[in-house]
Amino acid sequence: MQVLVRDNNVDQALKVLKKRLQREGVFREMKLRSYYEKPSEKRVREAAEAVRRGRKAARKTAIREGLIAAPVKKPAFQRAQAPSALRGG
Repeated sequence: MQVLVRDNNVDQALKVLKKRLQREGVFREMKLRSYYEKPSEKRVREAAEAVRRGRKAARKTAIREGLIAAPVKKPAFQRAQAPSALRGG
């Protein structure tokens, strides 16, 4: 995987790299491979993940078709401004 560093901004490039690795599932894979997982446990885990994915897909299609209401998004957190900033002084 390759990430371009622009204007010597290594921090931004690292942030992009971490996001890409997260999206690809590399961190999850490393965590799973850090210890031995019995084949029976692996089957149970993968079945549970499949159920979770199926429920998520069904929920999304139900929301898209209008059968259930979409979850209400919370408003973005806004910092409280100092009273002097509100008065302009």
